[in-house]
Amino acid sequence: MSIFTFNGRTLLARSVAQTSLYLAWGRGDGNWQTPPSEPISATQLADPLGYRKVKFQGFCEPDEQGDIDVQGARYRHSAEPTRHVYCQFVFDFEDAQGETIRELGIFSGTTFTADVAAGQVYVPPEQVVSTGTLLLLDHRAPLVREPGVRESFEFVMSF
Repeated sequence: MSIFTFNGRTLLARSVAQTSLYLAWGRGDGNWQTPPSEPISATQLADPLGYRKVKFQGFCEPDEQGDIDVQGARYRHSAEPTRHVYCQFVFDFEDAQGETIRELGIFSGTTFTADVAAGQVYVPPEQVVSTGTLLLLDHRAPLVREPGVRESFEFVMSF
């Protein structure tokens, strides 16, 4: 039986870590009151609201004493490439105010219309030419965007 080695997985993680990543959030289906299972064949969000550029991305390693806590697992930052890519996304107060968020997706290779300003970090769907490749999909319990709240999301993609 063949195996996919840790070195091979680290190579994939390095490739992803060298791209610009965006977290899209969306309404999902209004009937989703509890998170449905994420289909592994998904390529898009059901109803995207906007795309936020990654604030921080880098490598990490599992470590019970680490300062990264994602979904009950702890990691520490690593200066050397590993098979784990840590991403942090921080939305601004005004992003999607009043909307209900039920889905999140990390995309690589997202491209925008020519009128998107250099340095613009939040982009509405109407300014997206191509979403790129969906790397990670997360269906969540409904989250209502309220004034005065800056949403932050952290993920570790393990290869």
